[in-house]
Amino acid sequence: MPRPLLAESNIHPAIREKIANHEHAVVSEVQTAISKNPVVVVGMGMNPFPKKACQALDAAGVTYRYLEYGNYFNAWRKRNALKLWTGWPTLPMIFVKGTLIGGANDLAKLIDSGELKKLLA
Repeated sequence: MPRPLLAESNIHPAIREKIANHEHAVVSEVQTAISKNPVVVVGMGMNPFPKKACQALDAAGVTYRYLEYGNYFNAWRKRNALKLWTGWPTLPMIFVKGTLIGGANDLAKLIDSGELKKLLA
């Protein structure tokens, strides 16, 4: 299921590099974490759902890497770059073996069904 993206041919050449490099460091940091850790949770302070996801992983005995980018009052540009990169509109963003599985509620479903253990096996 491809998601709609603006074709590069519809982006003026003068701004393509700006788009390509927008908050590149944060995207690169998450990509590196994903490549080195079986489970990565990307969250933000003051949001209860990243905490809920981490608690669920702790209860399931799953080791994970947590990356936090600001809170409701700051670092929104970094979070926005991650949302643009993944297409996922909310935090947390949870990756299992490099695959975005969704947020806290999606994680809970995978834990409850036993699918998370299968994905990690």
